[in-house]
Amino acid sequence: MKTATVFAAAKNCIDACSPDEKCQLATALYRDWQAGLLSFDTQDESESIDSPGRPEKPQLVSPRTLAHRKLGTPEGRAALLHAIAHIEFNAVNLACDALYQFRGMPEEYYQDWARVASEEAYHFSLLQQRLVDMGYTYGDFDAHNGLWEMACKTAHDVLVRMALVPRVLEARGLDVTPSMIERLRKQGDDASVKILAIIFRDEIGHVEIGSRWFRFVCEQRGLDSELTFRELLQEYMQGRMKGPFEREARQQAGFSMNELVMLEEMSRKGPG
Repeated sequence: MKTATVFAAAKNCIDACSPDEKCQLATALYRDWQAGLLSFDTQDESESIDSPGRPEKPQLVSPRTLAHRKLGTPEGRAALLHAIAHIEFNAVNLACDALYQFRGMPEEYYQDWARVASEEAYHFSLLQQRLVDMGYTYGDFDAHNGLWEMACKTAHDVLVRMALVPRVLEARGLDVTPSMIERLRKQGDDASVKILAIIFRDEIGHVEIGSRWFRFVCEQRGLDSELTFRELLQEYMQGRMKGPFEREARQQAGFSMNELVMLEEMSRKGPG
């Protein structure tokens, strides 16, 4: 008998402050969904979440104040992995919030984001263990709150959320991860390279899920998806898109050629 809802399970995960507990809850969320233990029928309405549960550290600061460290030093490599771990920690919250915040979607939508939450938790655990192996831990470096700030800006509409979180913020990882892998490989850090390769593979699938549900909602509302995506980039990003773009990975993640050309034009022209 289903005694809990996927929405309550997702909210519990978002609220958890301990990274270990959050990852355990995300893993359990997908496991329980697969086992048929969670219902997605509910009369409860979602409520805005200003701030998800998080540990006291890392300290959240402006992105402009984050120190840039060279990968040629162990501390520099640890700082890079910490930054990625922070993204993955936030990605657990974002996946759970995509579950929690938006009601009335098809059952497959909730299954997709439950799987994403579990995989993001796995990514975080890999990075956390790698940091420990290097003599560090999550929280040892400052971080920023940009990902969750966008979650708050898009909490009112699943269309806007799917367009801007998976297809803009998370898709940026598809562009920059290959070069990070190469730089770490040149430093002989094969252990970190293996972790980033796993993350890169999975993130293509995560962005594809965002692309697929973005187009689903556009079709439901009778909207042209490419035109709508352009309009949302202008409204929320002021047309500021940073390239270059990893075309092959983005195409696998559901970007059309027209969208890629548009993004490249925006990156050259700047806001407008």
